[in-house]
Amino acid sequence: MAVFGADPAVPPVREPAAPPSEEGFTTTEVEQLPERSRIVQRHLADAGLTARVRELPDSTRTAAEAAAALGCEVGAIASSLLFLADEELLLVMTSGRHRVDTAVLADELGATTIRMATAKQVRAVTGQVIGGVAPVGHPAPVRTVIDRALADHEIIWAAAGTPHAVVPLTVDQLTALTGGRTVRVAAN
Repeated sequence: MAVFGADPAVPPVREPAAPPSEEGFTTTEVEQLPERSRIVQRHLADAGLTARVRELPDSTRTAAEAAAALGCEVGAIASSLLFLADEELLLVMTSGRHRVDTAVLADELGATTIRMATAKQVRAVTGQVIGGVAPVGHPAPVRTVIDRALADHEIIWAAAGTPHAVVPLTVDQLTALTGGRTVRVAAN
């Protein structure tokens, strides 16, 4: 059994800050984002969402770092992990509170083999680096599954194209954006 993705450190639970405006970014603010984050913001806008990509001074490369920077529970971090399921690319949006158990995931998907993609594959497929992989904004759509544990949180935080950018979403918004299917990815 292989497990991937979680950080053992769990910061204190605090509610995430609400977006400063329901109207989203102004053109100037969007233009100030890194290119990868601007692409994500455009996908959100095209989907009719007002969610704002936020750049943070602290790294959000790991779930624990993101939770600490945002002041939220680590389980509210939607970690993006790229796998190959029977050699088909698969983006797993998993709760930061646990690791992906490939045996559980394979059973959920009816897959024979599941293995983690390499850093080179992640960059080639998503156009983004590990620690900053967003659920959208890739050169081509990627089959996506969503950890059912993310539904335990009213607001979840996903990477937004760089290891310093995040976006708050609901699980319903994440599902609509990605066309993802909700599955169990961990034994717990």
